[in-house]
Amino acid sequence: MFDSTSRCARFQSGNIPEREHFNPMTSALNQQPSDSGQIPVQDFLQDEADRTILIVDDEEPVRKMFAEFLTEQYSCTTAASSDEALAHLAAAPYALVISDMKMPGRNGIELLREIRSRYPDTAVIMVSGIDRPQRIRDALHVGAFDYLIKPCELDVLALSVERALERRSLTLTARSYRADLERQNIELAARKAELERLQAQIVHSEKMASLGQLAAGIAHELNNPAGFIYGNMDLLTEYVGRLETVLAVYDGASLSVATAEKVSFTKAKISYSVLMSELRSMIADCREGAERIRDVVQSLRLFSRLDGAEVKKIDLHDSIESTIRLLSRYYGPGQIKLIRDYGKLPLVNCYAGQLNQVWTNVLVNAAQAVRSDGEVSISTRVEGQGVVVVISDNGCGIPADQLHKIFDPFFTTKQVGEGTGLGLSIIYGIIEKHGGSITAESEEGLGARFTISIPVSMNTNFAVTACGDSDLDNFS
Repeated sequence: MFDSTSRCARFQSGNIPEREHFNPMTSALNQQPSDSGQIPVQDFLQDEADRTILIVDDEEPVRKMFAEFLTEQYSCTTAASSDEALAHLAAAPYALVISDMKMPGRNGIELLREIRSRYPDTAVIMVSGIDRPQRIRDALHVGAFDYLIKPCELDVLALSVERALERRSLTLTARSYRADLERQNIELAARKAELERLQAQIVHSEKMASLGQLAAGIAHELNNPAGFIYGNMDLLTEYVGRLETVLAVYDGASLSVATAEKVSFTKAKISYSVLMSELRSMIADCREGAERIRDVVQSLRLFSRLDGAEVKKIDLHDSIESTIRLLSRYYGPGQIKLIRDYGKLPLVNCYAGQLNQVWTNVLVNAAQAVRSDGEVSISTRVEGQGVVVVISDNGCGIPADQLHKIFDPFFTTKQVGEGTGLGLSIIYGIIEKHGGSITAESEEGLGARFTISIPVSMNTNFAVTACGDSDLDNFS
């Protein structure tokens, strides 16, 4: 039996006496904290759960004495064994466990290990009549906050309980602050990434605005002379036909022998028969060249879209085809095989110039993935209130561990200098702002498939900035 006049020796880490100098009766904790440094219980134990104590001892008088003494400030529960204590802990959380060392069944060290393993937020104070330093070291090493030697002074027990709960409260608060800081760091990292993406879009917006003005200027300068050439080809064909009619009349006319010989000599000298056939072939070649110039000019004008900041209805097939013509270095005759499977589509309300950037980026990436011996297919269809464009290839594909990153700013699978990692990020933003979606499917070695969905009528209650594509630098 212990009474309130009994004394207690108290040990914490770094304060364990050597065996030969150790006397539990003379090692009592005599130093008390000053009033200014002691934190009242109510200041750091705001929650009732922070005042719950489980007292574990196989001697009922000890359990009752500790419980009655601590009940004034804390909510106490008692247990006669380690198994009963673990049952209480499984049923409800406890802020502190005060445990005896030597008990039937599991001893105090085993209970301490279980608590530290399964309930790391629960503090533990060991109370024992065993005063061996090695036992004290073992308990503190396993994780006990304090080790008190019986017979124990109750005021010292109260001080140890207060400090154990104070330390637990500070530990939980620090953990909460750390978790909050980590969450804020994650949010800051996400905001930083978003700012970098927006900054990249602004840079590319300026770049593409300049490129669009340049392309529009070139198209304008080429348009007039190309129109002269193309228009004159029709007249030239007609006039050459008239000259052939006149020459045919002269060929059938009766001429004197001397004149006939002179005409024959001249025809032979200038290769008259070859000249007439070659002349028509040259005119046909010039017409074809003029038509190509006209198509390039029209594609440039469609691509640059100086009205790109305006929402307008366009034919997506025309938009895609104008992009393909500009990518003739990839999809021209003798280059990558391009398969078209166009469905019947309505006119789509969109920012036309920006959609051209989408087709350009995806088609350039597909061409670079398949090189020159591959195949790229484009299919379109109506789905619900929108249209779907699917661009797929049978190229090298995208590794599974990289597929989820391809729309991240600055992520690229290309060699250094071949790409900035901004193209797909920018077109993702373009499609998203149109109210649509873009998804990628791929299997390494078997190609990739991009599915782009765009609503027929987009929501215009937001501003869309002109965005570019890094792969335009590779155009020739």
